[in-house]
Amino acid sequence: MKNTPTLASLADDLENGRTSARKLVDECLARIADSSGEGARAFLHVDAEAAIEAAEAMDRLREVKAAPSPFAGIPVSIKDLFDIKGQVTRAGSRALEDSAPADADAPVVARLRRAGFIVIGRTNMTEFAYSGIGINPHYGTPKGAWQRGVGHVPGGSSSGAAVSVVDRMAHGALGTDTGGSCRIPAAYNGIVGFKPTQRRVPLDGGVPLSFTLDSFGPLARSVGCCAVLDAVLANEAIVPLQPRPIKGMRLAVPTTVALDELDDEVARIFERALETLSRQGALIERIAVPEFLDIGLMNAKGGFAAAESYAWHRYLIASKGNVYDSRVSLRILRGESISAADYIDLLGARKSLIARATVHLAPYDAMVLPTTANTPPRIADLADDKAFTKANLLSLRNCSLINMIDGCAISLPCHRKGEVPVGFMLAASGGSDRRIFELAAAMEGVIRV
Repeated sequence: MKNTPTLASLADDLENGRTSARKLVDECLARIADSSGEGARAFLHVDAEAAIEAAEAMDRLREVKAAPSPFAGIPVSIKDLFDIKGQVTRAGSRALEDSAPADADAPVVARLRRAGFIVIGRTNMTEFAYSGIGINPHYGTPKGAWQRGVGHVPGGSSSGAAVSVVDRMAHGALGTDTGGSCRIPAAYNGIVGFKPTQRRVPLDGGVPLSFTLDSFGPLARSVGCCAVLDAVLANEAIVPLQPRPIKGMRLAVPTTVALDELDDEVARIFERALETLSRQGALIERIAVPEFLDIGLMNAKGGFAAAESYAWHRYLIASKGNVYDSRVSLRILRGESISAADYIDLLGARKSLIARATVHLAPYDAMVLPTTANTPPRIADLADDKAFTKANLLSLRNCSLINMIDGCAISLPCHRKGEVPVGFMLAASGGSDRRIFELAAAMEGVIRV
């Protein structure tokens, strides 16, 4: 993505007077307002006046050498799942439209603002974040970057987040990831998406899907961009990213579950990326990961997402279930039949899963696997519920493996110009976030060549 702005290049332009925060905001607002683009479907709310005022404030601070960070003045988008002071958090649903406005920013939003990032608007999403496809029947579905004239799904649930970045309506995005909702839309749109270790980033101020599996993470144009945003979200120092040498990397390709039912183009492009890394000296080993077989059994009744979303939604869905997307309410209501004993069993099974997977993966720097088993489906092909369900499962399957083992993961584009977007995922056990960034930073420049 040569000549595509990154956070680092924008920060340099701001520092050296080649652009201003006001100019960046004006450009993003113009793209959002462009009737020929996806802005009307990618964004549910745009507070142009507040964004302009914030940009002008950052420009004044930079003039007197008081900018809160080098990135102050760069516009970012916020998924509609997060509280923004004075705004209603709808979570992509009509059921929350009459809720009271938030009285405070979510901690992650507050941290972005504190670093000087400009909140450009709230992005569209799958209702209540309960799908990897990105379709929203209430507010429309933004078309993904691939063959836009045809109309392919953007991936979900952070659909508008990815489209806002790829279309330069924002220069980074805040998303969530319960089973791939940062990584799937990143893969489908040819950008980078990161799922942090859950415990690093506070979950307050976001509408939950599964408080066991939810993570809050960034979508952006490069590994370095995601690393900057992740550090801000985790309230950590922004440290220059040092790519690790590819030669000598120990990479495990899980042959259990993760390579099943791959679309032909996904399999071909993924294998090509592996060959490229191998030629550069990476040590790639294909391994069985029997722990992954347990996950299907754990999710047989709906798993954590069904149980925990039902607990949150049960009163709302009783009073306003008629305005829910039926595909979403059906999945939530599966949680009604999960007993307390079932849920306790789930907790115990996951604890064992995490412990066993951590030991199994310890000898490797990372696992590598396709982000999704499928390429972005056409929106028109998913009107049928069976087709939707199949595509949704294939989009979520690989990503959700990492949430279940409490890991961290990043999705990098590995397709070449003119090819269908395919994501290449690096993943590791929880707490390995920095290592994943360093590995990914080395890979991103070579796996698409």
